[in-house]
This record gives sequence, C-alpha cells and structure tokens, in this order.
Amino acid sequence: MGLFTRFEEIRAWQEARALTRQMYVLSDSGKFRHDFGLRDQIRRAAVSAMTNIAEGYDCESPKEFARFLEIARRSAVEVQSLLYVALDAGYVTQETFQTHIKQAQSVQKLIGGLRHAVLKRIQTP
Repeated sequence: MGLFTRFEEIRAWQEARALTRQMYVLSDSGKFRHDFGLRDQIRRAAVSAMTNIAEGYDCESPKEFARFLEIARRSAVEVQSLLYVALDAGYVTQETFQTHIKQAQSVQKLIGGLRHAVLKRIQTP
C-alpha cells in the first residue's frame, strides 16, 4: 500500500497480534477455558482483527484496504464487548479486565487511525 513493505510492519497489526496472544492466554485459564462458546468467540474476534489487517494490506486498492480495516476495527470492538461478558461471568478480575480492555481499545484506535490515513490518501489527488 506504499507506506509499508510488509503487513508485519503495521503497528495496528502488531498490537492486534499482541491482543490475540493475550486472548488465547486469558481464555485458557480458570473457568474461562470451560466456556467453549465464549472462549472460541473471543479468540475468533481477536484473530479477525489481526488477519483482516493483513488480508486488507494485500488488496489491490486502498479503498478495499480501508474496507478490511473497518472489519478489523469492528472485531476489536467485539473483543471489548466479550471482555465484559467474561467480567460479568466472573472469569476475569476487574484488574485483568482493565488491562485487556485497554489493549483492545488501543487496537481499535490504531486501526481507526490507519483507516483514516488510507481514506485520506484516496481523497487526496
């Protein structure tokens, strides 16, 4: 896409990767690991954020990349919502929740900023 030579250089992807790693560790502990639906959903949402950035990077047009970034951003928001479920179910402490919600919010903001930059490049002649 011009700004990067590989998707691995994209900070939003790096942070989404860290979020994914965190969700795998978190969902493999305590009672959380036995709630297969929630465990699998939070993992899929985190993986979706990460992979949609990578997949979008390989698109032929910036407009299409921006579309994939929007999907990735929404997946990061899904992780946030699922973290509330984990908190309410007693699978995570408030402290753990705060740590992970901040990471998910950071990913959301980074993806949103990247999407904005990509869209700005489209609009600039």
